[in-house]
Amino acid sequence: MSETLNAVELVDICKRFPGVVANSNVNLKVRKGSAHAIVGENGAGKSTLMKILYGMQKADEGKILVDGKALVFESPSDAINVGVGMVHQHFMLADNLTVLENIILGSELKKGVKLDFAGAAKQVTDIAKRYRLELPLNEYVSELGVGDRQRIEILKVLYRGANILILDEPTAVLVPHEVDELFRALGDLKSEGITIIFISHKLDEVLEIADEITVMRAGTTVGSVNPKIQNVTAQDLAEMMVGSELPTPATTESTVTNNAVLVVNDLAVHTESGKAIVDHVSFKIHAGEIVGIAGVEGNGQSELLDALLGIVKSSGTVQFLEHNISNWPTRKRREHGIAYIPEDRQRQALLLEAPLWENRMLGHQTLPPNSKGFWLTPASAKSDTQRIVNEYDVRTPNIDVFASALSGGNQQKLIVGREMSGNPKLLIAAHPTRGVDVGAQAAIWDHLRAARAAGLAVLLISADLDELIGLSDSLKVILRGKFVADADPTTVTPQILGNAMTGAGAAA
Repeated sequence: MSETLNAVELVDICKRFPGVVANSNVNLKVRKGSAHAIVGENGAGKSTLMKILYGMQKADEGKILVDGKALVFESPSDAINVGVGMVHQHFMLADNLTVLENIILGSELKKGVKLDFAGAAKQVTDIAKRYRLELPLNEYVSELGVGDRQRIEILKVLYRGANILILDEPTAVLVPHEVDELFRALGDLKSEGITIIFISHKLDEVLEIADEITVMRAGTTVGSVNPKIQNVTAQDLAEMMVGSELPTPATTESTVTNNAVLVVNDLAVHTESGKAIVDHVSFKIHAGEIVGIAGVEGNGQSELLDALLGIVKSSGTVQFLEHNISNWPTRKRREHGIAYIPEDRQRQALLLEAPLWENRMLGHQTLPPNSKGFWLTPASAKSDTQRIVNEYDVRTPNIDVFASALSGGNQQKLIVGREMSGNPKLLIAAHPTRGVDVGAQAAIWDHLRAARAAGLAVLLISADLDELIGLSDSLKVILRGKFVADADPTTVTPQILGNAMTGAGAAA
C-alpha cells in the first residue's frame, strides 16, 4: 500500500455541548508537509475541532486519521505520542522557570536518576538552530516578550517530536517583524516535512502563508481553496465566512474636542530594584479622541495601563476630569467613569466558571444596575446582561451559561458591552479585537467609533497596526517605557510604525 499523502484526515466529526452544536459533520484533509489554514467566524467550531485533533476533547461522532491510521485520542499525550502538537493562543508557560525548564517540563531527559540538563539543552539548541528559533535557554520567561514566548511554545512541541503542528491564532499578539520571523520559521518547518495547521482571523496573512484554506461556518466546513493556484482575495474569504464585506477600521471625520478628560504628567513605574518600566511619560486625551499607543509587547504598555487604573504604584500625576486621581484606589477610579478592556480576557476580564450575568457585574458590582445601595440586584443585572447580548450580538443560548462556554469572540463582545455600559468618560482598551473574527471585529470598531463620536475618550493599545492607524486620532510609540515618537495616523504606514516600535526608524 502506498503511503498516504494526507497527514491528517477528519471524517464527519460531530461535537455537542449543552445547547450548542460546536461541530456538525466536519470533514478536513491536510496534506503532508503543507501549511493548512482554518478560518471562520468566532463560534464557527475551529478551536473545538483542533482540540479534538489534539485530544483535549473527544468527538461524539466521526473519525480521526493520522498518516492514514484511524486513532482515538483520550488525552493530549495520546496525540503527542503520534506526533501531533498544539500551540495555544493563550500561552501555557511558567514565568518563574527558565526557557529550557519550560521546554522540557514533563519530558525531562535523564541520565540515570538525575535530570540531564546539559543533554536536554543540546537537543533544544539543535532544534532551535535547525528552524531559526534560537532563544536564551537560561533566561527566565518573565523577562521575555511575546514573540519569544511563542517560540518557546513551538520548541516545546518540536522537542516532543511533533511532525504535525497546530497553531491557534499564531500572529494575534505579534507585530509585523515578529510575524515575518514566524513565517520564516514556518517555512523552514515545512521544508523539513512538518505539517502545519493553523487558525487565524488575519486573512491577508492566511493568503500569504497557507497552501490551502478551509472555511468553517456554523460548526461545519463550507469549502476549501488553494490560494497558490486560485485567484482568492481576503474579500472572497470574508464573504465565505460571514457573507459580508471585509471591514476596515478607517475613521473619516474627527470628533476631538478641547475638553481634556485625562492629563498624565511625568508618570513613572519602577521595579523593586529601581528600574523604570514606565519612564516618566506625559500625554493628554480629550473627549471624542482616540489616542493609540504602538509598541512591541513588553515595553511598558501593560504597566502604564495598570498605573492609570491604580493597580500598581506610580509617581507623577494623573488628572481625570476635575480630579487628581493619582492616589485613588482602582475601585474609586472605576466608579467615577473609567472603563477597562484588559489584554487577556480569560485571565483579567472574566470568571470563566460563572454565568454571563455574574460576569456582567464583575468590576461594576457597586454600580447600577448591578446594585442599589449596599445590596446587589441580580434581577437588574440579568436584564442588562440580556440587553448586552442583544445589542452586541453575543451568541449564546442564554445568559445562564458559563463564560467558558462562549467562543473567544463572543467573550470579547460581552466584555466590550459591559465596559461600554454606564456612560463611561474614559475607556482604556488593550487589544479590543484580539482573536476575534471579521464580523465581531467590525462590530467592536463600530461601537468604539460611535462612543468616540458621543464624547468618549479612549486610550487604545493594539498589536494590530492597521487597527491602531485606522481608529486613532493621534499615535504615540513606546519603547523601553518611553514615548519615543509621535505619528500622524493619516500618513503613517504599518511598516514605518513597526520600524519605530523596534527603534529601527522614526515614525512620520
